[in-house]
Amino acid sequence: MNYTGIPAPYDQINIYNGTQNPSTVHVNDAALSRFFQRYLLEEAISVFEFKIPEQWDINFFRYCLFLIGHIGVINTDKYGIICMNGMPSGMGLYYQPVKYIIANPLLQGTLQPRIGEECEVIRMQPDWSGMFDLVSFYGSMMALCAESAGINLINSKLAYVFMAKNKAMAESMKKMYDQIHSGNPAVFPDAKLFDGEGNPSWMLFNQNLQQTYIAPQIMADLHRWKNLFLTEIGIPNSNFEKSERLITNEVNANNTETSAKVNLWLDQIKDGMHRANNMFGLDLDVKLRFNYDQKNEMIQEDNTDER
Repeated sequence: MNYTGIPAPYDQINIYNGTQNPSTVHVNDAALSRFFQRYLLEEAISVFEFKIPEQWDINFFRYCLFLIGHIGVINTDKYGIICMNGMPSGMGLYYQPVKYIIANPLLQGTLQPRIGEECEVIRMQPDWSGMFDLVSFYGSMMALCAESAGINLINSKLAYVFMAKNKAMAESMKKMYDQIHSGNPAVFPDAKLFDGEGNPSWMLFNQNLQQTYIAPQIMADLHRWKNLFLTEIGIPNSNFEKSERLITNEVNANNTETSAKVNLWLDQIKDGMHRANNMFGLDLDVKLRFNYDQKNEMIQEDNTDER
């Protein structure tokens, strides 16, 4: 992420970027990286099914929870019981925030309700953070794979490099090449392209496309990065190449890895909702969209079919 607030020489920009990304690798600001980050964030949001009051904006609720990491529930004179983003403040006995600062111009000033007494906070993770770090990392890796695949496809378009003696010969070669790739049944090159004995007067460099074309492998890596992210957020996936050597223990191990983190998030969100329900008499709830037992059976069935 380039800092463009003030003019700065490249060495200072590199120093700043080095605190955000590994040196010489800067993909977070690229449109392609943002595309994958948005795509992965939507995948993560789809994992949970929320039940909230109709007057609450579900998209606002989701994006505050997943990106900021928390959202407060308070009772206001003008709008009633609402959800609103804010900033944890203060410190209690166990070094946990004791206040939730909410600044919204429609609420007529900054509110600082005490957590557990005047408001409750629904948070995604125990450390009060969201999941944009995961989205950013995997989005950047997928962007690098996609960029590499695109470059390889471009480099694999041409199998020959012609080395001409002069500009006139180069133009004649271009015309001949265009005619060949236009599908002409017969091509009549300029006689100047041949020497007195009828031999071609150009030098031909033949590339081995079989060795240089690696786009399929890159796309496979792109799929692996996506599967790793799906494992992180709890979406069922195999997370390995399908093989007849796949055994039940491997399926169960992946099933446990897939469900571990998402269940931590689920428990944390449920805890905040339970506290808000008790304080304000609400009926907040959340559940996962995927059945891990069903996923386990599906993978085993696929493996049986391959055998």
